[in-house]
Amino acid sequence: MTLNPQAQAFFDAGRAAGAPPLWQLTAVQAREGSAAIVEMIGDGPPVSSVEELQIPVRDAVIAGRRYSPDGARGTIVWLHGGGWVFDGLESGDAMCRILANSAGADVVAIDYRVAPEHPFPVPLDDCWDALRWVAGTDEGPLVLGGDSAGGNMSAVCSLRARDAGGPALAAQILVYPVTDHDTTRRSYVEHGDTGLLLGAREMQWFFDHYEPDVARRANPEVSPLRAASLRGVPPAIVVVAGYDPLHDEVIAYAQRLEEDGVPVSLHSYPDDAHAFFSFVNIMTSGNEAVARVGAQVREMIAAPGD
Repeated sequence: MTLNPQAQAFFDAGRAAGAPPLWQLTAVQAREGSAAIVEMIGDGPPVSSVEELQIPVRDAVIAGRRYSPDGARGTIVWLHGGGWVFDGLESGDAMCRILANSAGADVVAIDYRVAPEHPFPVPLDDCWDALRWVAGTDEGPLVLGGDSAGGNMSAVCSLRARDAGGPALAAQILVYPVTDHDTTRRSYVEHGDTGLLLGAREMQWFFDHYEPDVARRANPEVSPLRAASLRGVPPAIVVVAGYDPLHDEVIAYAQRLEEDGVPVSLHSYPDDAHAFFSFVNIMTSGNEAVARVGAQVREMIAAPGD
């Protein structure tokens, strides 16, 4: 299957513009490049209200943003992607609006602190503390989700919630999550050096910023695929892209969940590349995927008789 034409056009335009590869940039330079993509994504649909939040975590206060559609039931806590390095709420703004409307739920996006200024475990601890804060303020079903690095921390926080006895989660949304640090898998060989947005050297760059100690990357809080058991975590919606170095570890995590008795709904997009889910408007398959996930969440959190 060939790559989605919209994705191909996006990557071709980047190469034509002479954009340097991510792994040649500093974190600050890389963040400047990500801001340009936010402009390309543009605006998302209107929601009933948008509220800027200040969320207390263990040693700081971080920002958040609540998207509230009419008649919202339940809350989705959303952890953005960006390799634990890119910060800010704007990259997922349009996507969060689509998700809130399609799910019929509030979406609370978390602006966790990022590496290398704040390496592991600070971003993860920010997400965990923010999840518990939302659980203490919101009523109704609670869902946790994220894409890429955010999917990684959603998986880890779901494990933390299991082990801590809460907060109770109705579901976890794992959009092409980083689940391991092994870059020798087949999908890395096939898509790790093909000029896509994410490759093997880019993932190495992200890991070097997030957890510089290679030996510590086997920690299940960095590589949740290495957790002793996934039993008892909430039902999972897993999104995977075909043209993604992470493809095989995402599938491996979904299989581990199923083996450990966790219900899994796998949404596969074989002709899409990593990041398509948040690149709404640039790639219409992203809009469709977000709406599909939202519709499934709506069903999962619906009150009996709805």
